[in-house]
Amino acid sequence: MKILITYDVETQTPQGAKRLRRVAKECKNVGVRVQNSVFECVLNMTQLTQLKSKLLEIIDEEKDSLRIYRLGHDSDKHIEVLGKSTGIDVTGILDF
Repeated sequence: MKILITYDVETQTPQGAKRLRRVAKECKNVGVRVQNSVFECVLNMTQLTQLKSKLLEIIDEEKDSLRIYRLGHDSDKHIEVLGKSTGIDVTGILDF
């Protein structure tokens, strides 16, 4: 399934900055960064459950916010990008 992950991590402290880097790293492991704190991913339910578990271990639930959107099967038809497009086709071969 297609997933959109967004996050807002408090970075006023060194611990917050470390959490931000760790969240970004976990998201980068499973998806493509399309904006600073936004990742597009294609995951199955097991992968999503594992990712949520890892992210919940990282964030401070009192200070940080994590949002996960499950997109429909034809979501590509409903994505509109205005301005610079940094996204790629996450369903194809990822070549970095």
